[in-house]
Amino acid sequence: MGSVRFPAQPRLDAQREVPWWRGAVVYHIYPRSFRDSNGDGIGDLPGITASLDYVASLGVDAVWLSPFFTSPMKDFGYDIADYCNVDPIFGTLHDFDRLLNTAHGLGLKVIIDQAYSHTSDQHPWFRQSSQDRSNSRADWYVWADPKADGTPPTNWQSVFGGSAWSWNARRGQYYLHNFLVEQPDLNVHNPLVQEALLECAHFWFARGVDGFRLDAINYAMHDVLLRDNPPAPASRRPRTRPVDFQQALYNKSHADLPQFVQRIRTVAEEYGGRFTVAEIGGEGSEAEMKALTAGDSHFHTAYGFNFLCADRLTPELIRTALDAWPDAAGVGWPSWAFSNHDAPRAISRWSAPARRAAFSRVAMLLLMCLRGNIFLYQGEELGLPQAQIDFEDLKDPEAIANWPATLGRDGARTPMPWHSSAVNAGFSTAAPWLPVSPEHLALAVDRQQHDPSSQLALTRRLIGLRRHSAALRTGSLQFIDSPADLLVFERISNEDRLLCAFNLSTDARIWRPTADREWQVVESVGGVEEWSFPAISGLVARCP
Repeated sequence: MGSVRFPAQPRLDAQREVPWWRGAVVYHIYPRSFRDSNGDGIGDLPGITASLDYVASLGVDAVWLSPFFTSPMKDFGYDIADYCNVDPIFGTLHDFDRLLNTAHGLGLKVIIDQAYSHTSDQHPWFRQSSQDRSNSRADWYVWADPKADGTPPTNWQSVFGGSAWSWNARRGQYYLHNFLVEQPDLNVHNPLVQEALLECAHFWFARGVDGFRLDAINYAMHDVLLRDNPPAPASRRPRTRPVDFQQALYNKSHADLPQFVQRIRTVAEEYGGRFTVAEIGGEGSEAEMKALTAGDSHFHTAYGFNFLCADRLTPELIRTALDAWPDAAGVGWPSWAFSNHDAPRAISRWSAPARRAAFSRVAMLLLMCLRGNIFLYQGEELGLPQAQIDFEDLKDPEAIANWPATLGRDGARTPMPWHSSAVNAGFSTAAPWLPVSPEHLALAVDRQQHDPSSQLALTRRLIGLRRHSAALRTGSLQFIDSPADLLVFERISNEDRLLCAFNLSTDARIWRPTADREWQVVESVGGVEEWSFPAISGLVARCP
């Protein structure tokens, strides 16, 4: 691989009063698509290790790695066949240890995915469980008898389309799979299953991992009475899958789940307080997010979907999302992302092609100003748009099943562009598992690395601003009255007060703060001058 050395940003004092994760910026790496070290067209752990100096140069606090565990890859690693090993396409446990040590040497924490709601159907636990109804793991998955007419036990629908139940002839029963047929749901009500999962947590914490992202954790427990889900109320949102027609009341989010979450947190505390962030999606998920992050005995934070599912970025959306997490006693700490491996890239959802560069800059400024933790998806710092993937090149089972009604996930998972003129943009010497987007070549790392006006340079600068501002990192947030198409708020700490103002519309606006304070602009995008906001622009100002 070609290499460019990237100087690491200065780190904050390790003795700061707040824990490292509070207000942190976490860089999300999708291993298959980050960098390939062995020429097989698939990104791997050594490729990530070789590129960690670039990640450190952004100034982020941590990296989150999507699954790299042993898997048949039906859902590209989220169908785990061995929780405690590395799939050979990604490398070995020794490769992971080297990655971990390298990251720690650069001052980066390492967070990994843990999928406790389901496994692969190739996992030894499921292979044994599916043999008959009397083996020692017979109750480790969610099994149920058919209705009298042979149809599935409930009307629950899979996220990927069709019934969430599949028939197993050996047992003469259906098994639950909220996702792919090849992803059977664990019966986490079973204490033995909980113990087995917690042993996996011990394995990685003992190895030195700094935290977990708990994937789809609200699917970990189902309604044992097997009640049907009710129809979803009328909505303006498009319905492209059968699951969209239901309220998911009974196939997930059981009332006993917080007790299991407490057990996970207990294990994390045994290792000096390792970090935990929950992925909790679905309509109206804030209540459950709060329940699973309440106090000091549940998850540290929850990963919100407010922006990942949005087709427009509006002041109303931002206010609604952040108002749900006030700086008040008993309310947990949120985490935010604009893009990830499961959602079309934000700038393609939120802006027309002609305005993508401008929108990418204002979105980055806004993201860095939000109260909570920030998750930055690989390539977001380059301003990458969603890649266009031909049907014959699709790999994502959801995209294939729903073509062309949904954009799917492959367009956000294409290879990272490192060198614009290199074969496959420097990602791999072989044909990559997904094609490199031609649109991404002009945005490659080598094109932006030495350009002070680039999106990459802006991202580094803004992360640095956030890192060294107590107001942005951990301060409170207070919205300021402003015209409907402007978003204005203050971030406030004992040491710092910042004014953050954004024009997300396509028309110019003029707005001035009240005269009771003097403000000095410390960062702006989009050409803001004298409180005149062109279309798609924003600023951060400090009260001296």
